[in-house]
Amino acid sequence: MYARRPRRGFTLIELLVVIAIIAILIGLLLPAVQKVREAAGRIKCANNLKQMGLALHAYHDANGGLPKGNNDYATATSPTYGGSWTWMIYITPYLEQDNIYRQAQAYNQTGAWPWNNPMCAQICKVFVCPADGRGEQKCPGSSVGTAYDQALTCYLGNSGTTATSYDGVLYNNSKVRLTDITDGTTNTIMVGERPPSSDLDFGWWLAAYGYDGHGNGDCLMTSNDLAIANYYMNTGNAVASTNPVPCNTSNTSQKIGLQPGQPKYFCDGSHYWSFHPGGAMFLMCDGSVRMITYSNFNVLPALSTRSGGEVANTY
Repeated sequence: MYARRPRRGFTLIELLVVIAIIAILIGLLLPAVQKVREAAGRIKCANNLKQMGLALHAYHDANGGLPKGNNDYATATSPTYGGSWTWMIYITPYLEQDNIYRQAQAYNQTGAWPWNNPMCAQICKVFVCPADGRGEQKCPGSSVGTAYDQALTCYLGNSGTTATSYDGVLYNNSKVRLTDITDGTTNTIMVGERPPSSDLDFGWWLAAYGYDGHGNGDCLMTSNDLAIANYYMNTGNAVASTNPVPCNTSNTSQKIGLQPGQPKYFCDGSHYWSFHPGGAMFLMCDGSVRMITYSNFNVLPALSTRSGGEVANTY
């Protein structure tokens, strides 16, 4: 018989060393995990845009042109500017969302305001960028006076240089054909990113109004419109009060085209931006998707016109 040697446990110092090593490994791992998440979000966002591109082309083939970027709503007793259908609702049948389109169309025949359509509350995941950490939020109907909550979108159609230039591909009452895009479909933007503001009042996917009644800043975006920037930085910003946070109104040129943004700043609603690091994703008219970085913001005016004859710098 012999006496067993007692087992020796960890000392406090050894335990602290192990914990420190684990903490260091976690610290090294977290940035890698974050990068993987960002890459996954960008891939999913690109896939959303590709699906929209296929749907827009399918609509074009079936109807002889792209859908109206924003279709004015009018009845015999109402003004033209009463909310409208966006280009997104028109392509739902080509995104395997036929039921949404049929139900929206059936309700539309009643003559009710577009933003009181029950389908306004229907979330379409393809229209929401997964990089937006707010998920699939809706603008509460009770806060904006609509019969239903308003589901949102992170993707706006390219209406051109300004709200009144009509030189893009998806603008008020447009019906642009691919053959009209003489600058080349690879050199012309179809859709770009702009997340909703924190008050969720702009970015309604089905029934848009915009800053001007023609959907601009809501379902459509421009590349060089100081009038829209001025509205978001001043008039609209005053309405927004402290939610979102009031904007710096000193330089409207910093709120057009492609600029970094945050949802809390109301004035970031007047330009393209995204939650992706370094830039935003864009669907081109040929169906390709590419990231344009903030450092290359100067290419936006040339890429936003369908037949301007400009030469875009490398981006």
